[in-house]
Amino acid sequence: MTNTRKSIHGSWSSRLAFVLAATGSAVGLGNIWKFPYITGEHGGGAFVLVYLACIAVIGIPIMMAEVMLGRRGRQSPINSMRTLAEEAGVSRRWSWLGWSGVLAGFFILSYYSVIAGWALAYVFRAISGTFTGATAEGIASIFERLTDDPERLMGWHTLFMVMTMIVVARGVRGGLERAVRFLVPALFVLLLLLDGYAMASGAFDQGLAFLFKPDFSKIDANGVLIAMGHAFFTLSLGMGAIMVYGSYLPQRASIAKTSITIALLDTLVALLAGMAIFPIVFANGLEPAAGPGLIFQTLHIAFGHMTGGVVFGTLFFVLLVFAAWTSSISLIEPAVAWLVENRGMSRVRASVLAGVATWLFGLLTVFSFNLWAQFRPLGFIDIFRNATVFDLLDYLTANIMLPLGGLFIALFSVWVMKRGDSLDELGMRDAFGYRLWRVLVRYVTPVAVIIVFLNVTGMVDFSGLLGLSG
Repeated sequence: MTNTRKSIHGSWSSRLAFVLAATGSAVGLGNIWKFPYITGEHGGGAFVLVYLACIAVIGIPIMMAEVMLGRRGRQSPINSMRTLAEEAGVSRRWSWLGWSGVLAGFFILSYYSVIAGWALAYVFRAISGTFTGATAEGIASIFERLTDDPERLMGWHTLFMVMTMIVVARGVRGGLERAVRFLVPALFVLLLLLDGYAMASGAFDQGLAFLFKPDFSKIDANGVLIAMGHAFFTLSLGMGAIMVYGSYLPQRASIAKTSITIALLDTLVALLAGMAIFPIVFANGLEPAAGPGLIFQTLHIAFGHMTGGVVFGTLFFVLLVFAAWTSSISLIEPAVAWLVENRGMSRVRASVLAGVATWLFGLLTVFSFNLWAQFRPLGFIDIFRNATVFDLLDYLTANIMLPLGGLFIALFSVWVMKRGDSLDELGMRDAFGYRLWRVLVRYVTPVAVIIVFLNVTGMVDFSGLLGLSG
């Protein structure tokens, strides 16, 4: 039976609008900040190939499942899971999966907004020529002065949260859709401009070879596990964003084609970011395995000493802000949708309430870099001996809440949901394609997610078991 439920929040005007919105949700700091540095740390081309395979086997099948559950329920993740559990004749406790996604999005946005505030601050520093001629020590000092000042960090955090609330308050079509129709294409334009600049850096061929020429002697089992984990996290799975965006998807749109398109665009952004960054790194004799500091510190050594560095350094951080903004509006949307549905609030009031709550919670991260920098809440546990409040929030969401959320999405969609309902919602005319999806989500992706979960939480050292570490 065709699903006749309708979302009270409205719907995307077209499949393209959903693709742009979900791509915007998936594309974030992880693509432009994290992907290049983990690729640099784990050998380049071989890591990229493993990552692409993981996107196909883990990311796309779970994304299809999450979009399917969202469109089937047509409500916030919490209410959708409660409705679908009743439809399947199982316990309403499955709504806890929705709660997990909403809370994960809330926690992530609370610290994501602070990091996005860094990017906002760096736009103005770059355009003013602050980095011109600066030494490595000078650039590190600039970063330290920013993070050591709680008032300054709070100000940038506040500005970014206000930007997020303004978009979300305007609704699905008037706010979310209008924003992503501008921001996502702008992301690609900025990336292509930066890639064009990288082509003139003198080391473009070296950057391409590092990114696309695989040398499997440079990747170990730990690199494979990191590729698996990033393939899952980069698509914004398990945090309620894709589920709530799926609830606004028109019934006629193909979930399979749409999910594949989103995964391809998300991957394309990550690769274009690598193509922009690594040639600049090599042209300036920098280290591609510089780690998390690659974006906020190492690249500025290059931008500060190259022709046109002020312009392209500014463009780079505008790109980061846009990427963070498209993700932040999706992170807060599940909570806003629930407040509208369950508390009868107007969308504006719900957006303000959710935004202020997130802002307040984000102060924990702001203070983690300065006033509470030496505070170790769980220091009595060995694995958290040096973990700040920010580190704990990052660990809780990335290593526990998201993989468990993705795991239970997979389990519900094929072990609990009736086969006829999933076939009806996916609308896959290709019987082989549907069977392949069920096999992947039923067996392959749960095992892969469990392996990643056990490895990142330190319960089992799979790289050590395989004798391939280091």
